[in-house]
Amino acid sequence: MDFSSYRQQISIEGSQLSYLDIGTGPALLFGHSYLWDSAMWAPQIANLCKSYRCIVPDLWGHGQSAAVPENCHSLLDISEHMLALMDALEIETFSLIGLSVGAMWGAELVLKAPTRVKALVMLDSFIGFEPEITRAKYFGMLDMIQTAGSIPPQLISAISPLFFADNAKANNPELVHCFEANLASLRPERIPSIVKLGRIIFGRRDTLEFAEQFTQPCLIMVGVEDKARSVLESYLMSDAIDGSQLVHIPNAGHISSLEQAKFVTEHLRQFLSRVLQ
Repeated sequence: MDFSSYRQQISIEGSQLSYLDIGTGPALLFGHSYLWDSAMWAPQIANLCKSYRCIVPDLWGHGQSAAVPENCHSLLDISEHMLALMDALEIETFSLIGLSVGAMWGAELVLKAPTRVKALVMLDSFIGFEPEITRAKYFGMLDMIQTAGSIPPQLISAISPLFFADNAKANNPELVHCFEANLASLRPERIPSIVKLGRIIFGRRDTLEFAEQFTQPCLIMVGVEDKARSVLESYLMSDAIDGSQLVHIPNAGHISSLEQAKFVTEHLRQFLSRVLQ
C-alpha cells in the first residue's frame, strides 16, 4: 500500500516534522524506533486505518522529517512536539502505540497529558534508565559516528544484529539488507541529528519511577529474541504498571512490527477493540 499521498508536514520549533495522516475513527499516534522511520509501521497502518485514524510521524532526523530542533534536549521535549502535532490536527484524545524510543517519548507524553491518552501500547522498549553497560557502549558508538560523519561499515555490522531475530539474515534477508543499506547511505547532514537523538535516548531519565501514574489500559509486547531491549525489561515494566498486559512475540527481535507483522497487528486490533469500546 502506497501511503505517499497521505504524507504531510508541519513546522514545529522551526523544523519540519513529516507525518502520515490516514484513516478515520478513533485516533492512534504511532512512534517508531531509532534508526527507522514511519514505514516500520506499514503493515499495521494498512490494517488499522480501516477502523482508526492513524497519525504516524517520522522522528526528527529520520524519514522525511528535518533536523532535531536546536532547543530539543530530552524525550520530554519530543513528547511536547508530538502533542503540538496533535493540537494542530485538533485531536484531543488518542491512543499511543510506540516501539522502542516511540514508547519512551510516549511515556513522557502520558505523564505530561494523561487525560488525552486513552490507551498505551509499548513494544520492544524500556522506559527505565538505560543500564550503565549498554549506555556506555552506545555512547561509544555515537562518538564513532560523530567522528566519522557517517555510520562506518564495521559499526553497521555491530548495529544491525541488535534489531533482528537470530536467523533474520536467512529468514528475512531483504529486511536486513534494506536496513543496512539505509544506514550506509545516511546523508552527512543527518548525522548530527542521529547522534543528538541517540544521546537523548540512551541518556533518558527513568519514567518507570512514575509507574503509578500509568493508569490507562496498557499493552506491553516484546520479541522473545530482542537483543536491544530484553524480555526481562518488559517484565519489569509489566510488574510496575498495574493492570498491564504482557505479550511475547515469537521469532521476533527488536523490529517486531515487521518481523512478525501479522501477529503484532492482530494483538493490536484485539487490544484496541477491547479498550476503546
